[in-house]
Amino acid sequence: MPRKEPRDYQQERADYHGKPEQMERNRARKKARYELEKEGKVKKGDGKHVDHKKPLAAGGSNARSNLRVVDAKTNRRYKRDENSKPLEKQK
Repeated sequence: MPRKEPRDYQQERADYHGKPEQMERNRARKKARYELEKEGKVKKGDGKHVDHKKPLAAGGSNARSNLRVVDAKTNRRYKRDENSKPLEKQK
């Protein structure tokens, strides 16, 4: 297997993570998690994810009514399309 080039994190941040729209999405995700931390639903390092009942990609919001706490393993199990967008939530 050919050796991969090391990741250039500074360039990655400049190209993707530093874009204003991506920074705004990241702020919204952090705010949603913080709200659930204040309620005592999640803690740092607890292996839980704050999940959206209706995915953001499908028009969902970061409103408290659209958030729920799920195990990280469960959240990663959702089926996704080729662009990493969730297809549907498994029950």
